[in-house]
Amino acid sequence: MKKRLISTLLAAGIAASIMTGCGSADSSAQAKETETATTTEAAAAETPATENADSADTTAENAAENTETDTTAANESKSLEKVRIGSKDFTENEIVAELYALALEDAGYEVERVFDISSSVIHQSIVSDEIDLYPEYTGTGLLSILQLDLVTDPDEVYRIVKEKYEEQFGITWLDYAKANDGQGIFISKAASDEYGIKTLSDLQANAENIRFASQGEFDEREDGIPGLEKVYGEFNWKSSKVYDNGLKYEVVENDEADAAPAYTTEGQLSQTDKFVLLEDDKQVWPPYNLAPVVRDNVLESAPDIAEVLNKVSAALDTPTITALNAKVDVDKEEYEDVAKEFFDSIK
Repeated sequence: MKKRLISTLLAAGIAASIMTGCGSADSSAQAKETETATTTEAAAAETPATENADSADTTAENAAENTETDTTAANESKSLEKVRIGSKDFTENEIVAELYALALEDAGYEVERVFDISSSVIHQSIVSDEIDLYPEYTGTGLLSILQLDLVTDPDEVYRIVKEKYEEQFGITWLDYAKANDGQGIFISKAASDEYGIKTLSDLQANAENIRFASQGEFDEREDGIPGLEKVYGEFNWKSSKVYDNGLKYEVVENDEADAAPAYTTEGQLSQTDKFVLLEDDKQVWPPYNLAPVVRDNVLESAPDIAEVLNKVSAALDTPTITALNAKVDVDKEEYEDVAKEFFDSIK
């Protein structure tokens, strides 16, 4: 997966800030002495009623003007706020970052898009105050950034990264989406139907009937075959050949192989008449749930950002994000158009 296959690409740092202001009024002077009060009352009694009325009207008009001015100033202040949104350099992250941008713009914020940052440097970009927020994955935060031990329960992974990011970086994890872009294996619909394979346990039990299309390193990685075999048992494939990752769906569709590794939200997996994503029924792989990560100082200045972005996360599950990816990677639509269409459907 692009987010964990580290590439080198420098991200441009663009400074911006989000500011809000507040004011307070001092209150009251001490009461006048009796003599002063008497003099004031006498003066007021000599003032014509019409003059008092005119004065009251003027005061009301000034109050209205002040209220209008305050409202205008508040709106102008809101329009001047700028949120710098980053994204990693692959389809899914671009789509989700664009959804964040559209949601914040709809809420009245000015947004600066700082997209296509290499996965290897985007964390440093937010720590260095070059961006304010971006879509991150819980598993990436746990394993790649914090370099902690493997945990497979989604809620526990989220709890850990939320706590540690706050302590170490001054960064908040907002609500995580159900969408999980983790490691997986898919199989052809034909082989799934023929052998009744729906889970990784089913795959292991029928491995002798399955031609596996590996990417080579998957056979050696700890989160590849070695990790699977520790939990599911040995996979005695009918055959196993190494193919380029970009060809895996083609070779399975052309009946040159039956199964291959994949990431669980790849757009091609939306073609359920051709491919079946197998369930990791014994939970070998860690979760990679999507969530916005936001600098604390940004949320302090504009706390409503949390509510805006949490609504986006609530709309994203694995089938949904897979379908959005498919529109870009399979149907060749622009990610901005795909994000806009989806945002319009959920706002």
